[in-house]
Amino acid sequence: MRRGFYLKLAAEGISKNRKFYFPYILTCICMVMMFYIVAYLSMSADFSAVFGGDMLQSMLGFGVFVIAIFSLIFLYYTNSFLIRRRQKEFGLYNILGMGKRNLVKILLWENILTALFSIGAGLVSGILFSKLAEMAAMKILGGKTGFMIHVALQPIVWSVLLFFAIFLLIMFRMVFSIFRLRPVEMLRSESTGEKPPKANWLLALLGAVLLGSAYYMAVAVLDPMTAMVLFFLAVVMVILATYFLFIAGSVVLCRLLQKKKNYYYKTKHFVSLSSMIYRMKRNGAGLASICILSTMVLVTVSSTICLFVQEEDGVNKRYPQDIFMRLGTAGGTALNEEDTAPYINAVEEILAEHGEAAENLQDYRMYSMDVYQDGADFQIDLNQVSQIGMGNGEIRSVYVIPLEDYNTISGSSAELGDNEVFIYPYKMNYDYDTVDFEGLGTWKAEKLDTEPFCIGEADANALGSLFLVVKDISVMDQMCEVKNESLAGEWTSSIQRCYGFDLACGDEKQSEIYNGIMERFTSMDSGVSWYTESKAQSRAEYVALFGGLFFLGILLGAVFLFGTVLIMYYKQISEGYEDQNRFDILMKVGMSRKEVKQSINSQVLTVFFLPLIAAGVHMAFAFPLISRILKLITMRTDENVFLLVTVCCYLVFALFYVIVYWVTSKSYYTIVSAAKKDR
Repeated sequence: MRRGFYLKLAAEGISKNRKFYFPYILTCICMVMMFYIVAYLSMSADFSAVFGGDMLQSMLGFGVFVIAIFSLIFLYYTNSFLIRRRQKEFGLYNILGMGKRNLVKILLWENILTALFSIGAGLVSGILFSKLAEMAAMKILGGKTGFMIHVALQPIVWSVLLFFAIFLLIMFRMVFSIFRLRPVEMLRSESTGEKPPKANWLLALLGAVLLGSAYYMAVAVLDPMTAMVLFFLAVVMVILATYFLFIAGSVVLCRLLQKKKNYYYKTKHFVSLSSMIYRMKRNGAGLASICILSTMVLVTVSSTICLFVQEEDGVNKRYPQDIFMRLGTAGGTALNEEDTAPYINAVEEILAEHGEAAENLQDYRMYSMDVYQDGADFQIDLNQVSQIGMGNGEIRSVYVIPLEDYNTISGSSAELGDNEVFIYPYKMNYDYDTVDFEGLGTWKAEKLDTEPFCIGEADANALGSLFLVVKDISVMDQMCEVKNESLAGEWTSSIQRCYGFDLACGDEKQSEIYNGIMERFTSMDSGVSWYTESKAQSRAEYVALFGGLFFLGILLGAVFLFGTVLIMYYKQISEGYEDQNRFDILMKVGMSRKEVKQSINSQVLTVFFLPLIAAGVHMAFAFPLISRILKLITMRTDENVFLLVTVCCYLVFALFYVIVYWVTSKSYYTIVSAAKKDR
């Protein structure tokens, strides 16, 4: 054969099957483009100069791994549609005298052409759009970047190597399928499996059990840490259950609909249901893939948007004051004003230098410790927790201040007896009128309506905290002694002085003041231990974390959306060609075009919206679990906001789903009625 013969056949094969190849190539281009963009941003030098850029790049590094794995699985899976469609053509070539080695050469050239064009166009698109993505990421971080497009060699090498390996794996799969099948089997490939499948009740039951167990875990687990651990197990269980139920359960559904005479014995349902039941196992796998990808889109986009829109609220809750500091002494020794006065004076001097004054000042003494709560009892010695049983209670943080400081902060004149305390449970339920601390006795507890003082650390504790107002400083001394005895010299705790305030200036000047305080404290040589935090500087970290997650969520959501659309398209197109001869025969025996269209709508509507409904059910049951995980990440997530965002995302996705359904069902109808039009 002359040179270029196989290349010409490969090019003609791609052109003749463009309804299958062009969407596939377009998706390959999009995958290469998205991978390059994420890889480029994960190592972009421009981010190094922006505060929080390193955190964003670490998250994007995770995104590189996710897109690589998804590209491998997804392109390998969707290529099966192409193989199935081309097998009949290759079977005909084989019968006409072309050996399987010659067929492999055609496939090799097709794969080379697809790979070269996809990788080349994907890299060009990625380079062009990488600047747009970089500008969007910089906007989120609050940084600035120029308009110059940079071409990074390392992301290009990564992209070429990854997708070359994927196309090589796909090629091996194609070669294996060619050598495995006989010519007659290839000719009948589109009719393979056309016998009524048996309803696999065992597989359907297993799927139902797995799904029910995963749903129960999502609803029953209350602890955020446990929710994080069980999330991945629940995801695997839901994926397996979805495939089992769609593959086996869809057959069971068709069987049940067949037995329903008032539904089955109607023209539009009879033809469509009879056609569907023959290929429901393979059809079910496609529907399950659509459902899983749809759920991934909804979970990724809704959760990251929720984090992003609550970013400022999270900053304000974690850092209730613009500048906050804790001053203490090492070794458990008592703290007095003489120890801390130089530090407070230094703060006042720095504020005066910048022409600012402390606003909403809170100056109080506080003792904090971790305890184990079991009902109204609080175990101070955590070494004894294993003896009580971890399943009966929770580890809590307790923050204690004296009544004198509480009255100063709140401007009240409250009084407490010897065995009385004020309590304020934060992010925890407490329905008791007493508190009992180990070694300190039982106190009558009166609940406060608001937090008695500002301490952002309480918001950072996902397990909940208890604010405690005691009669005087001597009670705090007793608590400190009991705690230090339980520590047995490992380390010692002490009463600390907390000093926090707000400033009327902007974030930039607040950062200057905070840096001045840090420098002054560092230069002071004394036995006082100190800790400081600034809302202005910490805000940048929040922006980097939640903005980065939002940016990555949008990118991954777009990738999963590509997969959803392509599987939906291939499902409709491939089934259209399979049903073409059936509907051609039905139209020959008198079935009208109107009845054909009704039958097609019935067939598509019977199963096509099942993935969307199932994805909605998955999201509904996953909502409590995801909400707890978000609380663990942000320490404070408004469930109402998350619910609103999730519902809006589902409605928008459902609208998009309907549009894709309308376009693909129209293509399906065009294909199945094409034979009749040609006559």
